[in-house]
Amino acid sequence: MKEILIGILAALFFAVTFVLNHSMELDGGSWLWSASLRYFFMLPFLIAIVAIRGKGGFNVLAREMKQHPSGWLIWSFVGFVLFYAPLTFAAAFGPGWLVSGTWQFTIVAGVLLAPLFVTVLAGKTTRAKIPLVSLGISGIILVGILLIQLPQARSVDTQSLLLGILPVVVAAFAYPLGNRKMMALCGGRVDPFQRVLGMTIASLPAWIVLALYALFTVGAPSSSQVFQSLLVAVSSGVIATILFFIATDRVRQDQGKLAAVEATQSTEVLFAMMGEMILLSVPLPQPVALAGLTVIILGMLLHSYHTMLTSRKALTILKKG
Repeated sequence: MKEILIGILAALFFAVTFVLNHSMELDGGSWLWSASLRYFFMLPFLIAIVAIRGKGGFNVLAREMKQHPSGWLIWSFVGFVLFYAPLTFAAAFGPGWLVSGTWQFTIVAGVLLAPLFVTVLAGKTTRAKIPLVSLGISGIILVGILLIQLPQARSVDTQSLLLGILPVVVAAFAYPLGNRKMMALCGGRVDPFQRVLGMTIASLPAWIVLALYALFTVGAPSSSQVFQSLLVAVSSGVIATILFFIATDRVRQDQGKLAAVEATQSTEVLFAMMGEMILLSVPLPQPVALAGLTVIILGMLLHSYHTMLTSRKALTILKKG
């Protein structure tokens, strides 16, 4: 399915986040700047994209944000701030492949969030159910996540391990929750480009507060951190986010397919690991961790296969009807 391929492409660009965040931590850069600068740099690019696309994009977005200001502020904070700030914080406690591996818990989180959403068909409200097959496959991915944590658990103290894992778990729930709630709020009235721009604007107050706090506590960012944050903003913040939102928008009505698209993020681990080995000379993970990475990829492939079978069954039923 095309959406899964788009999701994998998004994962490639998302992986830049984990590699460069770890690089900035190694250079002594503060996670506060790594987080806030990304969204400051995203803004002009997104404005330019929406402007070039035309079709009254700004007017449509402004109307939507005026109609539901609290919804935009809350779910943008959840989907962007509670997602990215914890990820940059966790980068101080482990290599990018480890953080990205833990981040794959978002696949399980996305499946568990299904009951929080309702659909209205023919005037009847139906609460979404947890897709059990998708949950089972996501459980396989969770086993892989635990395996990659084992070597790290033996080499660091409990406090550092928790500080490197718990923030990522928070981010893992926040990202799909914010994304899905915003899709439900917008109801397809804005496209993914407009939605990313709107969420970036709505989350700016939080990023400004973080930047001011960073300025008065750690000082201004280095030129190297500014440049790397710019690369993260373009690659992960603009390209990857838009690709991922396009993929999820296409399957937003099907919880199983949505889970499969979200599962494509598991490939970030491979991309992050290869990137760090090439750019930062990070050693190859231990055999147990490599086994965990293999299990994660296997889970993603199973998600894709299950989604393909589901789509074929649905088409068969439609043809018969």
